[in-house]
Amino acid sequence: MTVLAVSSSLSTGAAGAASAAGRAGSAIAALPPETRPREKLVALGPAALADAELLAILLRTGLPGRSVLRLSSDVLDECGGFRGLLREPAAALAGIKGLGPAKRAALLAVLEIARRAFRDALADGPVFESAQAVRDYLRLEYDARRAECFAVMFLDTQHRLIALETLFHGTLSHTIAYPREVVKRALTLDAAAVVLVHNHPSGRTDPSPQDVQLTRAMIESLALVDVKVLDHFIVGAGQPASMTDLGLL
Repeated sequence: MTVLAVSSSLSTGAAGAASAAGRAGSAIAALPPETRPREKLVALGPAALADAELLAILLRTGLPGRSVLRLSSDVLDECGGFRGLLREPAAALAGIKGLGPAKRAALLAVLEIARRAFRDALADGPVFESAQAVRDYLRLEYDARRAECFAVMFLDTQHRLIALETLFHGTLSHTIAYPREVVKRALTLDAAAVVLVHNHPSGRTDPSPQDVQLTRAMIESLALVDVKVLDHFIVGAGQPASMTDLGLL
């Protein structure tokens, strides 16, 4: 009897929740299109929103004769989705019709908030306690770069993040990194370990023979000052590739 009573209670609760969700959906459908995304987020959560709806919440207003949802959809189409939008440098955003200074500031602020949230998490504990957080942080920092660059995550003795610094800048297809400069910076920051990072603007993340050769040179040079290379990430489309995971370190 107790089990039946509990089951009945659960069924009633589920029916009530479904009814509430239905009422929320009906209420959202009755709203003017330009106000729906915010209300939909409050009622159903951010995962329920389409890309254009999420962007519309940030942009807030459209243009005369062009709703904020239409504007958001057009911006994403022009940029190639969120990834393309976030790859646009701040100056290029000014050339997109409908993105005035306030809207551009909102987009840039959201990106910087995300960067700082990941950076703070990596500074609080060993970076590889959350390997996914490392990958997400690196994507935010380097997926948007249009030219290849080489960076280093400097870590303390507990493998907490001291700093992430871009030390070398290159071209669309290659960059040159000097082990001697990495060693000097590691000593200055009193780093005990490092994670090497570079991006491939092409989007491909498979290491080239030159990438492997450079990694080995970095390992040998840093070993002379007792600094360990923990990994080398290549940032491109999708998840950054780890040379450690690929068996190349």
